[in-house]
Amino acid sequence: MDTQALALSLPLIGWATHSVYLAQRLATARRDPLTGLRTRAGWTARAERIIRRHRDAVVLLLDLDDFKNLNDAHGHAAGDVALTAIAERLTAWCGRQGIAGRLGGDEFAAVIRSDGSPDLRSLTRALNQPLAYAGRRLPLYVSVGSCRLADLPVRSLSDALAAADSAMYADKGKTGRRGTRTISH
Repeated sequence: MDTQALALSLPLIGWATHSVYLAQRLATARRDPLTGLRTRAGWTARAERIIRRHRDAVVLLLDLDDFKNLNDAHGHAAGDVALTAIAERLTAWCGRQGIAGRLGGDEFAAVIRSDGSPDLRSLTRALNQPLAYAGRRLPLYVSVGSCRLADLPVRSLSDALAAADSAMYADKGKTGRRGTRTISH
């Protein structure tokens, strides 16, 4: 290759390399590096599409209860394992009918197409299964709130998330829902 052709191609090679780098950064920004779930921005875009196409969709908001205590008692590695387990369980429950995302910290969201009433009891049972970690069984407690889009006067993701958030906090407030919860050292 002559020097003139090389001089002309270098900027193109640099631009192509930079474009690939930016595309990879954008793709990873839409995925949570710990759980592999979509981040808030990535999940929101997909959730909006599902809502537009499926009038019977259900939006869920989930919060890992006592997460700070879990981290304090067993360390951040145990917390990371718990977050990953919740992500895997939620993703498995959604299957091909929906999408799960990690909104931040210990808060997750999902939207699913629904041909009836989604089995939230099976989801709650799956999420609340103890977690095997370092030779122990750590309890996991997840509060779940849901909102059927068909129940809203105006179908919007923000309104559905607000309603699911209210339902989630009502779920947290149920006395005796899980009995006494302690995280052992």
